[in-house]
Amino acid sequence: MAFPAISRPPLHLPSSSFKNIAATAPSTPTPHSPAQSHLDTISSDPILSAFLSPDFNPTQFSSSALSSGSAASRIEKLQEGLRLLDTQLRHEVLSRHQDLLHQLSSIKAAESNLTSLRSSVSSLQSSLRHARSELSDPHRLISAQTLQLNNLHSTSLLLQYSIRTLRLIQKLKNLVNSQPDPSKWDLSKAAQFHREILTLYNESHLSGIEVVDVELKWVIDMGSKIREEGMKVFEKGLESFNQPEVGLGLQVFYNMGELRGTVDGLVSKYKQMGVKSVSNALDMKAISGGGGGGYGGGGPGGIHRHGTPQIGGGAKAREALWQRMSDCMDQLHSTVLAVWHLQRVLSKKRDPFTHILLLDEVIQEGDPMLTDRVWDALVKSFASQMKSVFTASSFVKEIFTMGYPKLLSMIENLLERISRDTDVKEVPPALTLEGKEQMIASIEIFQTAFLALCLSRLSDHVNSVFSVSNRGSVPSKEHISRMISRIREEIEAVKLDAHLTLRVLREISKVLILFAERAEYQISTGPEARQITGPATPAQLKNFMLCQHLQEVHTRVTVIISGLPSVAVDVLSAGLGTIYGVAGDSVTSLFQAMLDRLESCILQIHNQNFGSLTVDSAMDNNASPYMEDLQKSVLHFRTEFLSRLLPSSGAISAETENICMRLVRSMACRVLVFFIRHASLVRPLSESGKLRMAKDMAELELAVSYLFPVEQLGAPYRALRAFRPVIFLETSQLGSSPLLNDLPPSVVLHHLYSRAPEDLQSPLQRNKLTPLQYSLWMDSQGEDQIWKGVKATLDDYAATIRARGDKEFSPVYPLMMKVGSSLMKNES
Repeated sequence: MAFPAISRPPLHLPSSSFKNIAATAPSTPTPHSPAQSHLDTISSDPILSAFLSPDFNPTQFSSSALSSGSAASRIEKLQEGLRLLDTQLRHEVLSRHQDLLHQLSSIKAAESNLTSLRSSVSSLQSSLRHARSELSDPHRLISAQTLQLNNLHSTSLLLQYSIRTLRLIQKLKNLVNSQPDPSKWDLSKAAQFHREILTLYNESHLSGIEVVDVELKWVIDMGSKIREEGMKVFEKGLESFNQPEVGLGLQVFYNMGELRGTVDGLVSKYKQMGVKSVSNALDMKAISGGGGGGYGGGGPGGIHRHGTPQIGGGAKAREALWQRMSDCMDQLHSTVLAVWHLQRVLSKKRDPFTHILLLDEVIQEGDPMLTDRVWDALVKSFASQMKSVFTASSFVKEIFTMGYPKLLSMIENLLERISRDTDVKEVPPALTLEGKEQMIASIEIFQTAFLALCLSRLSDHVNSVFSVSNRGSVPSKEHISRMISRIREEIEAVKLDAHLTLRVLREISKVLILFAERAEYQISTGPEARQITGPATPAQLKNFMLCQHLQEVHTRVTVIISGLPSVAVDVLSAGLGTIYGVAGDSVTSLFQAMLDRLESCILQIHNQNFGSLTVDSAMDNNASPYMEDLQKSVLHFRTEFLSRLLPSSGAISAETENICMRLVRSMACRVLVFFIRHASLVRPLSESGKLRMAKDMAELELAVSYLFPVEQLGAPYRALRAFRPVIFLETSQLGSSPLLNDLPPSVVLHHLYSRAPEDLQSPLQRNKLTPLQYSLWMDSQGEDQIWKGVKATLDDYAATIRARGDKEFSPVYPLMMKVGSSLMKNES
């Protein structure tokens, strides 16, 4: 489709310019002015209004016109808009004619002013060129002279520094040449000169001055000699622990500015020496070579793989290993002591000019001390080597495990020597407590193996004593002796070290518990173990043997540890307590049966008539029937049972008293207490009955002496001896008698019932109990509760007397009230 050409007017402005012109018009057009009408026409037209938009897109407008199908009408519309614009522009020019003329005159005035300004600027530029020409020559002269002065000054300084350097070099030469022997040089001063020369040379940039460069080579060579001589003095002082020599060596390297590097190098050197000594000590190849054969060479004394010596070489290799370990300990001691000595001198010496502490130059805040650095490296190396040989060499593992006490002794001796040799007032020791514990911990792997081996050896002895093949049989005395000897050997092997001793004792305690458990399984129970009427049965004999073995173990182990600290006894208390308990359990049922039999004999005292005996029967030499039964039982027990359990010597003391003796003592005391209790319950008690009871007491004392020496029974025996005269005292004499101090209040109160009228019933009668029932109740009560029962009978008696209207109480009543009141007073 062809579009007709659009003729354009000679003046064309964009719509935005048109809007700006309209906005800046000096006068607002009236609603009926032509300008306003044209603007309204364009803005209201749907096609022409698009040209007033700031984001008008010609391409989009053309595309829209072509796609609408009315391109010709659009062209006509556009031409109409152009005509409106031309009309508007002419109107604007005509309406602002005066303003445009005024602006044109202002432009002409500005052009005139610019012409005048150009003339002034040209004059100013001419003046500046004249001034520049007058100032440039003096400036060039001043610059040249300033450069010359600076060069002269620099040259003067170089000459001064060069002369000073040459003089220092000459002083160093004079110092060196004054003594042909380098060992007699003043090394400290020479080091100071050397450092000053090099510092002056470098800081003053003297490189390139021929005369100085020629001398500098000699200075550098001399510095090497000074270092060499200084190091000789340094190392000699460290080897001999000579503080002045070490101080001189430190001062030399401080003056040379190389103190920290030199000290660090020495510390590293000592680290390597210590680590190497540890490696050499556990070098199985070297050990086997020194022990009479090559490493894995296959000859006699050689070491196979896994570090196992060949037949015939084990002893030599073992001796070589311990000797190398001893040498290693000496080397570690020397290494740590040398580093500590170096640290000690550093902590004391100050530079004589600056008064700076040399230690502060070597160790910065927060850095570890020199000894800590070296010791930490040594401990890590030692621990690593120990762990390595434990897993890689069965030979070394066996030696160090079985000989752990010796290995531990070596370590502790090393630690003790270092601590002792570095114990100097106002100087920190070489080792801290933590450092010592780290060294001990490095061989802990062998300690664990040693304790396991100790437990295994002792457990094997217990298993051999109670072997499966001999199940049910009682071990022999030889088995017990060997086990106790093994325990003694284990303690003797470690007794020099307190901590290791305690650890071994813990393992021994486990073994004692194991032994007690195995023995407990062997104890016979049932009727055969408890029978007391006939001779000892095989089951009882077996229990007796087990009891004796347990007693022997308990006694001998107690003797073994008697010289050890109390903490050792505490460690073994569990094991020994278990042994003691099982030993008692093996015969407890028998002793209980014997005691029950003796108590049943004593209970027959209540079948004896002590109230109506004649004097002749009371003075009869024969014992009472119940006492005869008791005597026969005691003699039977002594012959059949106790003779097999108690020492044959018959000498009993607190030191030799064993478990069975304590059981017999307990039984004898119970018999006396039980008899006194039931003798006090006898009612009525005539004068002839008192004679019979006194005779029974004498017979009882004789019978109990077959069980245990009565004079060693303490309070029960004193009570028996006191009760015999008490029964013969008048009631009026009882209240003040000192014999009452040896008698329990319940015995006195019950005896007083035998002196009381029938109206005053005993608790036994009041509660209608049998003597056995009342005795069992008394066993479970204290003296205060027994008094409450007695007090109830006294209150009943008092009520009866008052009810009858009697004016007097029995003399027994106030006495019993007094005894009871004193009992309550003592309890409170």
